[in-house]
Amino acid sequence: MINIGVMRELRIHGRGGQGSVTAAELIATAAFTAGVYSQAFPAFGVERRGAPVQAFIRFSDQKIRLRSQVYEPDYVIVQDSTLIRDVNVFAGMKAGGIALINTEKKADYAVPEGVKIITFDATKIAIEEIGLPITNTTLMGAFAAASGEITLDALKGAIEDRFPGKLAATNFAAAKRAYEMIKGGNY
Repeated sequence: MINIGVMRELRIHGRGGQGSVTAAELIATAAFTAGVYSQAFPAFGVERRGAPVQAFIRFSDQKIRLRSQVYEPDYVIVQDSTLIRDVNVFAGMKAGGIALINTEKKADYAVPEGVKIITFDATKIAIEEIGLPITNTTLMGAFAAASGEITLDALKGAIEDRFPGKLAATNFAAAKRAYEMIKGGNY
């Protein structure tokens, strides 16, 4: 874990049905399993499948008492790059932050100064490993590699606790592949 003593925050942007809420829960579970206080929660209303949604995660070595949405994230995950034209997904990002964007393009987005952007094709990995274009676990692996907030082993445990048998294995394969890609700088 990094930045011990300081609360870190992650905001996930996705569309209904893409697994943003599940990703938030699993990332928080992985962090908690590794001995860090964590909190995960969604923000959505009556939206339907395909509508923009957000999920939030906080990490700290101290109890977390804050219950508001995340307005100044250290990290952002964008599951669907088409959201960028409709939602200011980079709003409030802190200098030194990391934005992970699922896109097949090497894009140049206008982000706050000092924010690192990592773009890679999480959809391709998900289709090849899971058989479906559901990118949440793929992006979770990338987040683990880029941030150091969660370990790959803790992520594997969270995935195995959430999904049965083969579904856990394929989702972890996608997460591990993204982890290795980001760690190796091959994005």
